[in-house]
Amino acid sequence: MPEPTAAPTPDPLDVVVIGAGPAGLTAAYELTRHGVTPTVVEADDIVGGISRTVERDGWRFDIGGHRFFTKVREVEAFWHEILPDEDFMLRPRMSRIYYDGKYFDYPLKASNALRNLGIWEAFLCVMSYVWARIRPPADQSTLEGWIVARFGWRLYNHFFKTYNEKLWGVPVNKLPADFAAQRIKNLSLFNAVVNALLPKRNQKDITSLIEEFEYPKYGPGMMWERCRDLVEARGCEILMRSEAVKIEHEGGRARSVTVRDPDGGTTTYPADHVVSSMPISALLAAMDPPVPDPVRAAAADLKYRDFLTVALVVPEEAGFPDNWIYVHSPAVGVGRIQNFGSWSPYLVKEGRTCLGLEYFVFEGDETWTTPDDDLVAQGAKELGILGLVDPDKVEAGYVVRMPKAYPFYDEHYKANVEVLRAWLAANTPNVHPVGRNGMHRYNNQDHSMYTAMLTVENIVHGTHHDVWSVNVEEEYHEEARPAVGEADPMRGERGTGRDAPVIRRDAYAPDHPINRDTTAPAAD
Repeated sequence: MPEPTAAPTPDPLDVVVIGAGPAGLTAAYELTRHGVTPTVVEADDIVGGISRTVERDGWRFDIGGHRFFTKVREVEAFWHEILPDEDFMLRPRMSRIYYDGKYFDYPLKASNALRNLGIWEAFLCVMSYVWARIRPPADQSTLEGWIVARFGWRLYNHFFKTYNEKLWGVPVNKLPADFAAQRIKNLSLFNAVVNALLPKRNQKDITSLIEEFEYPKYGPGMMWERCRDLVEARGCEILMRSEAVKIEHEGGRARSVTVRDPDGGTTTYPADHVVSSMPISALLAAMDPPVPDPVRAAAADLKYRDFLTVALVVPEEAGFPDNWIYVHSPAVGVGRIQNFGSWSPYLVKEGRTCLGLEYFVFEGDETWTTPDDDLVAQGAKELGILGLVDPDKVEAGYVVRMPKAYPFYDEHYKANVEVLRAWLAANTPNVHPVGRNGMHRYNNQDHSMYTAMLTVENIVHGTHHDVWSVNVEEEYHEEARPAVGEADPMRGERGTGRDAPVIRRDAYAPDHPINRDTTAPAAD
């Protein structure tokens, strides 16, 4: 009898992962779990994307503040597989709102609010709320009208108007109401007061009110630096400071990815699949042959909101116990202030803490282009205006700019993204956008990771998960996850998404950076 023939070994998959943020590194790690060793391409010199931890002179800065809390069980298991339990700290959640020279606890505490507002102003706020219930705003399609109907005009002006205008750069009456419906869906003055009077320890039914969360002791970048090390130990090559400049496609599939290295040379990598967390606009611009003009125009029309942090070193006693303070004062430009020492003592040095002043900007605008020394001086001055820290006590300062921090949702973005999705599905179905910028979707870290997990299942198992349905559902921030047997938005039902507001372009002046020509550059 002839010897039995061994079953043929399937050819290994060539997979290129573009981006070493949470989505890209999750994809790489999950691929190695299935015996696939991808090549990872990262344009920056640090992993983690917006979830990185920046280190300067031994100080560590979290870009934006990342609470490790999720309702996606697979993501939570991943976090604890990457880092041992002893590397996580259970941190208390504390934040306040600065308004009119006073600090208001958030979530609202009745005694604190009454003391800060004063009995007469509190009475006027309640009367304003009652009047808004009797005579609600005629137009509740805007963020302004929606909030006023639920809190009244006085509280709207106290606690909502200025911060949202800093965050998005437009008047609140130009922002849509559906944004508020997702972020503060079950909160109103009545519900907030009930929560203040009848607190529950570590209340998790309303997620924005959770009292504790996990946090890696050296910041979120610790997670992704460790993930990078594990991926490399499994045989993956991670190319830093390397940019994917061309994705060659032919016969209805992507065939290769050309990468430019730090010295300007290029290398082409074969690709059976491409997992991309690079901005989807840049992804389409890199296609070779080029995409049709209407697709190219849709890619170039996608916009972004950018972000910078001014990190100031101050004596420890000059800090505050909050994770962050929301700054609702129009007297300063800063929108939010982190105390990195309150996130983790491992981020700072003994006897000192570091405050991160966050500014929401557009790349190229006046704040973005201000020299670092001037931004440090401005930050120190604003700390003094807020009564937080004497500017003379600021010992050192650093500036960290983060372009494309938030996909920008104008009235054209959905149509533009749909054009790009349709072209990819028809011409390169083996190119898989994942993550926040990869899908131009305002995901949290956990949902960016989940898009990567499902994409890997589609690649290695031939499943058909609709990755585009993964987003923070309307209830994510405020309500508990469905019970067993109920419909679960994280398992295939299309949610509304944790969207940034859809903002009309005419909300901005014609010469505003959001309206400048951003035609995508041609690929090499």
